[in-house]
Amino acid sequence: MKHLRTKSTLGMLLSATMLVAAPVTSALAQEVKEGGTIIYANNSGPGQLDPQMAASLVELEVLAHVMESLVSMDENYSAKPMLAESYEISDDGKTFTFKLREGVKFHNGDEMTSEDVKATYERYAEVSPGKGTLADVKEYRTPDPYTFIIELHNLNAVFIDQLKTPVYPLYIMPASQRDAAPRETEVIGTGPFKLGEWVKDSHLVIEKNPDYVPREDAEGPSGYVGKKTVHVDAVRYNFLPEANARVAAMQTGEADITTSLPLDLAKRLEGAEGVEPVTVFPYCQQYLIVHSSQAPTDNRLIRQAIRTAADVDDLILASGEAANKNFSMVYPNGDYFIGDDNAGWYDQGDPEAAKALLEEAGYNGEELLLQTNTNYDYMRDSIIVLGEQLKAAGMNVKLDVTDWTTNASNLQSGNGGWNVSTTSFCSNPILGPQQWETMIYNFPHIEGNDKLDTAYAKFYSSLELEDRVAAWKDIEAEVLEGAYMIKVSDRGSNRALSDDLKGFRPYNINIFWDMWLDR
Repeated sequence: MKHLRTKSTLGMLLSATMLVAAPVTSALAQEVKEGGTIIYANNSGPGQLDPQMAASLVELEVLAHVMESLVSMDENYSAKPMLAESYEISDDGKTFTFKLREGVKFHNGDEMTSEDVKATYERYAEVSPGKGTLADVKEYRTPDPYTFIIELHNLNAVFIDQLKTPVYPLYIMPASQRDAAPRETEVIGTGPFKLGEWVKDSHLVIEKNPDYVPREDAEGPSGYVGKKTVHVDAVRYNFLPEANARVAAMQTGEADITTSLPLDLAKRLEGAEGVEPVTVFPYCQQYLIVHSSQAPTDNRLIRQAIRTAADVDDLILASGEAANKNFSMVYPNGDYFIGDDNAGWYDQGDPEAAKALLEEAGYNGEELLLQTNTNYDYMRDSIIVLGEQLKAAGMNVKLDVTDWTTNASNLQSGNGGWNVSTTSFCSNPILGPQQWETMIYNFPHIEGNDKLDTAYAKFYSSLELEDRVAAWKDIEAEVLEGAYMIKVSDRGSNRALSDDLKGFRPYNINIFWDMWLDR
């Protein structure tokens, strides 16, 4: 049996042929230069910039620079105050009191007050696809311009974590936008950049906000929060749908940084003059999904045999992806990361032990249908290799290759007769247990699991973080030990930046505050 070989999130990659994650550049160690325009080779432009309707990366990357929320994610994806100076939670976990930072200005020059926050939340609860976050709100109160109170009907111990979401973000807008129709808001925020020129299908520019009011109680930036400083005049997003065009822009010096690139194209930039390829973690996590309501994988021992036979090293190599090994359903350094107690079910790669589990299960050669798709090479190739691993353990495997639309629909509905498939989850491991709940139950099609039901009830009703961590430990253990989902890897995002671009910090999006051009 293999020994577990965990790696840090920003550590070495599995294969020497893969890119190495870039170190964080310290502004304190170099002379910071002011001015200039960063050219960003992006894959597409935003369709719209109403934050309450925004879910795609090309929208969210722009919005994160021009708008801010009461609380957001730090570099470890934990919830921290941003526009809120601080917040307090009542003893019964139903009332949340936010003290707002004073003197914060919108791009139109108006000061942000509690009335703007209230209007933003009221509109969100009416129009946003993410409005379920606020479904249990009993009342909003604004006792003074710098105090905003939310009272819920019921205890929700992770309400603050839900407010930090980067998808359908709760960015604060002026009260004047309260009645704007969906996707028709003016792009007015409090962020360190403001929207400049926007030419659809060509480019978009965000400009330095000279009136930005940073947090002074932090030494520097941390994820979406902290003290943000803009050194450049602007960032220009050039929309280049073809990955080859983004690579060429880096090679010719027409771009300073790229959005995500396919690994094979990113390799073309290795050794290129003036260009540094980087691989950013965390990005997404890949899993094998095991249908727990479909025979024969409705048998726990057979699911465990599949997990025991799976060799993660080979699955990662087959995927052709930049990837790190990590047993957990969350990322290292986050609040809910569980140590070695939950590591024992990862990357066993032991066909003989799998055979023993099959014998105990009474397995008699029943067919296992492995479903994948032609659209995502890493999914298809991982499943093909898994099929060979399961055959080596004595399982009768049939491969079904379809299109992604059908594959995705079957994963969610449970139809199609499949037993094992694969997919990736991106926001769930970043945002934590409350974000995982729907996926945990729905994708493996779990029914009547008292361990999970009890643990999640404890999670939502526990006001102390240590109690929620304990509940998550039980949830993660049940999912992994019961082989409802089998963790493969933490996938990386391959990008590139010019040697002239300084202050880059690996994160799930490219962040342009505290970056500068050394030319």
